Amino acid sequence: MKVISLMEAGNVSNFEYLDLPKPNIKDDEVLVKIISLSVNPVDYKARAHEGTLSWLFNEERPVILGWDLSGTIVEIGSKVIDFKINDAVFGMVNFPGKGNAYAEYVLAPSSHLALKPESISHQEAAAATLAALTAWQTLVTKGNIQKGNKVLIHGASGGVGHYALQIAKYFDCYVIGTSSEKNKKFVLECGADQHIDYTKVNFEEVLSDIDFVLDTIAGVTIEKSIKITRSGGSIVTIPSGNIPQAYLDKAKAENVSLSFVLVQSSGHDMNIIADLMERGIIKSHISHQFNFDKMADAHLQLQTGRTVGKVVVNI
Repeated sequence: MKVISLMEAGNVSNFEYLDLPKPNIKDDEVLVKIISLSVNPVDYKARAHEGTLSWLFNEERPVILGWDLSGTIVEIGSKVIDFKINDAVFGMVNFPGKGNAYAEYVLAPSSHLALKPESISHQEAAAATLAALTAWQTLVTKGNIQKGNKVLIHGASGGVGHYALQIAKYFDCYVIGTSSEKNKKFVLECGADQHIDYTKVNFEEVLSDIDFVLDTIAGVTIEKSIKITRSGGSIVTIPSGNIPQAYLDKAKAENVSLSFVLVQSSGHDMNIIADLMERGIIKSHISHQFNFDKMADAHLQLQTGRTVGKVVVNI
């Protein structure tokens, strides 16, 4: 099978294309022939930075990056009862950990997958894995957003952001999204009631009494968000768990919950995403697609920090 291997962190020239045997299946796993996969910021951070690579894979080298996939089951473990051969499935596999999704075939715990709705493509499904799960787990599982809440989403035109807009609108929240002016139309189409161009407007000067903030930016954005979050409100940041102590202290003084959330593989949550997609409540926006042999280009595109929606790679 085709795989993309990485021996050490660095630039995209470190990717090595190999032909390896298919992996051996365990009792609780399925073997998926991948049709499409998606690339996330964690992919290029792991590829580029030894610290991130070691956090995910410890000392194992070489490694196979990738966690998001959509494809068809070709083999089933003896204890798997919820799927059958030829089922179309999608999910985020073994995150955080060894997903091994940059490959033609991937072993996946059946508990990390959901059936792909027939009404959506493999590309749309692959896109809606880590990013959509992150949006759901931050807004709903952690944030417990409620009807009528004022929800602020930073980086609203990005992968996580555009799903978060749709989920917050589904919960009948008042949704505010930040992005550059050129993505205003897209942000509003995804469900935002209000758009703020972060290049021209200081959001902390025009907003107040926010119930929940999803921060995809980090840095000073966190500090500014504390100022406009109501007492008893919440801020969840996802870029890094290294929140400056000064920000934590300030949030505590203002009675604002400030925390980091790391998305977790979950077939239960994946099934929720599948249902929302089948009903047309959330949709994937794919701005760039690449062939498997152009994985380097996919990484470089995402690394610009200017991608609208998602980047998908097809095998």
